[in-house]
Amino acid sequence: MSDASAPKIDADRVWRRHMEYAELGATPRGGVNRTTLTPDDIEVHRRLTEVALERGFEVSLDDYGNTFYRLVGTEPNLPPVASGSHSDTQPTGGRFDGIFGVLAAFEGLEAMADAGVQPRRSVEAVIWNNEEGARFTPSSMGSAVYVGNAELAPLLAGVDRAGETMGDSIAALRAAMPDVGHREFGAPYHSFVEAHIEQGPILEAEGIPIGVVTGIQGARKFAVEVIGEEAHAGTMPRSGRRDALVDAVAIVNSLHEIFHDEADEVRFTIGRFEAFPGARSVVPGLVKLLVDLRHPDNDLVAELGDKLLPAAQAAAKRCEVRVDESNRSETVVFGEQVPAAIIRSAEARGYAWRHIFSGAGHDARHMDSHCPSGMVFVPCEGGISHNEAENARPEDIAAGTQVISDTMFDLANGE
Repeated sequence: MSDASAPKIDADRVWRRHMEYAELGATPRGGVNRTTLTPDDIEVHRRLTEVALERGFEVSLDDYGNTFYRLVGTEPNLPPVASGSHSDTQPTGGRFDGIFGVLAAFEGLEAMADAGVQPRRSVEAVIWNNEEGARFTPSSMGSAVYVGNAELAPLLAGVDRAGETMGDSIAALRAAMPDVGHREFGAPYHSFVEAHIEQGPILEAEGIPIGVVTGIQGARKFAVEVIGEEAHAGTMPRSGRRDALVDAVAIVNSLHEIFHDEADEVRFTIGRFEAFPGARSVVPGLVKLLVDLRHPDNDLVAELGDKLLPAAQAAAKRCEVRVDESNRSETVVFGEQVPAAIIRSAEARGYAWRHIFSGAGHDARHMDSHCPSGMVFVPCEGGISHNEAENARPEDIAAGTQVISDTMFDLANGE
């Protein structure tokens, strides 16, 4: 079904909407700070819902705040085809990470509606809640709880730094969209495809507009606490201190040595390092670290992750160390159905493409356990992402959106 007669997207509309939504949470340096279900993030949902209802699309919300926009097909009882991503960002995020996948999917629905075509299967655009995990941890829980890979109750009880719960934030989202329906978790899908900027340098360097993603590498994520004892900075000698910061620094240096690999394939990151009580005249009694470990080889991720606690305990000379594993994801390799449809769509439009493996996690990881899934990558400038300097070209956004729209149309009209 993927050919040039499939509905053509409105590239100007897609780009204009990206720029408009980038104003929600805009930072002085040109990026976006729109963490999960803050007022700016809720406004993204509300605005898109307003457009959807005006166009006659069905809109529903589940109990975790995932939002679904549906163009009904000619056989509405069949499991629908879905595409989407997330609207939340990192605190110093960019204009395209996540939101591109949402707006590309939504444009696919609009393109079909504009052309007056109704696919056999219904098609949906989805905003998966809390993909980034910057405000509420862990990440990618919207898709996880939808497909049954996470439990709802503890996620709703999750608390941000200000003491607000995820449950409270979802209630605020629901109040902002009172006229939408309710979606049950686990409702079946025929297939799922997600668009995203690459967040790496390969496509830009090779001048290729479309990456057909073959899989997503595995990850383990940890919260580490180094527990010492607070003391007066002016009176307690070094010999008597249980300085959590000193031991935490030793732990960081030790872990970087242990996880170093010559091939530079292991991705080991300490994304947060906080000392408490954070007073100039107090020896830190507690340091909290957030650790992110990734590699395509599941066995190696398991092996390295298991080394974290004993290595940290060995490096700490005077403090206690506690490690809690907050999230673990296996490497996912996508089946042939969705990537094949992406390739058909790209070739029908004359776009160059290549296979590519994802180092970053995405909602398609969880969706692959629920239905055949795949991803489309487009280039981003310098491979920069999770950064206010993140950028993408209008023509690449348009190409990726067209391929997503065509892929949805193809899958919705196939078997």
